[in-house]
Amino acid sequence: MAREPITEGPHRLLTHGWLSPLGGDRGPSSRDSRGTSNKLRINLDAWWRQGASFLTPPIRMGVPAPPVEEDRLVKRVGSRTSIPLTEGLSVMTRKSPTRRHLLAATTFLVAALNLAACSSGQDTAGPAAKESNNKASSTKHTGTVRIAYLQKQGDQQYFVDQARGAKEEAAKLGAEVTVVNLGTDANKAMTEMDTAIAQKFDAIAIVAPDQKIGPQIIDRARQAGIPLIASDDVLKAADGTPAPFVGFDGRRMGEEVGKKAGELYKEAGWDPANTAIMAVSKQDLSVCTDRVDGARDAFTQASGADVKVIPVGTDNSPTDAQNKAAATITANQGVKHWLVWGCNDESETGAVTALQNSGVKPANIIGVGLGAYLTCKDWAADQNTGNKAALYISGEEVGRSAVQALVSAVRDGKPLPPKTIAKTTIVDKSNWRTAGVDCV
Repeated sequence: MAREPITEGPHRLLTHGWLSPLGGDRGPSSRDSRGTSNKLRINLDAWWRQGASFLTPPIRMGVPAPPVEEDRLVKRVGSRTSIPLTEGLSVMTRKSPTRRHLLAATTFLVAALNLAACSSGQDTAGPAAKESNNKASSTKHTGTVRIAYLQKQGDQQYFVDQARGAKEEAAKLGAEVTVVNLGTDANKAMTEMDTAIAQKFDAIAIVAPDQKIGPQIIDRARQAGIPLIASDDVLKAADGTPAPFVGFDGRRMGEEVGKKAGELYKEAGWDPANTAIMAVSKQDLSVCTDRVDGARDAFTQASGADVKVIPVGTDNSPTDAQNKAAATITANQGVKHWLVWGCNDESETGAVTALQNSGVKPANIIGVGLGAYLTCKDWAADQNTGNKAALYISGEEVGRSAVQALVSAVRDGKPLPPKTIAKTTIVDKSNWRTAGVDCV
């Protein structure tokens, strides 16, 4: 349990050596041969030699008091000068139950209970005293702010752009960003969180591979007192409270994709009877669900058509999307016209590639990507492609926004904003360059 340093009061029992913990790392149930709890012992030598004035009226810190029957007390205890707390209280009060000794016993008991609560892992603070991750430290930071940016699938172009934006912004602000690629490994995410905390990073941004680890991630950061931002994918604590977030509004993104797909569908004049939609995404990721659901609803509204939707589950990589889409095409040979959207550019372009490889002509494909960093490649090469449009999202902008918020929290003591939403825009072959898409 984290506590502010205490230099006065009963906690001086520990700082001055008057109380010493017993049993090492043994649990709360550990007991000595006498059946006495091994949590604490009174170190009588240290207590008597340094003076016990803080236990005697008037209660004053640091003022030596005259010896109080030291010989009698030590004689009763025998050669042991480090005794169980309960026995110490018994010895102190057995011979002379004076007001002074009773006060001493009471003070010892209060100190023991406070310290035992800490050592047993009990949280004595109420809910109002528990700091959440969006509360900045009251102590301002000077010098370089060190930020750990932990990314799932860090080799994807979007996250490469995000890392670049974060590092560039950090350089402007006198901060330093260390990027870690977590791949799709939730266990690695937990390990890297622990490493960042152990290495005393000042702040952490994380794109978690699995939203289910949100409670553990948030709890680790809170216990360490480190500002935490969930990047791109929302993370929630055990009680459902979301961590500060920077990224995009998933449903709104999907709605923009679906609206554009609906407009292109109406322009094409296709028959819904021989048309199908492939909705390609990682189905256990909430942001993906928000996107594809939003796309479906907006498409229906924009097109006015009832077109069959075929969900295709992937790991959000282009290779997996291509493989899963190929199986879907084989199972739906009667479909002539295909619309494709997905959770990201990898999902959509992978499916479009599978369609074209299977012999479906680009004219019979309407693919609307989400990202534009991969769909733009066909446009840059001036290819005839089924990738007709995309929602441009800037990973750089998200990386920059995350760093700005974390540096302000650490250096200036500003609370982290609960939600920072980056801008998006629809692009196609005609305007992707002017929109600022970085097609590398």
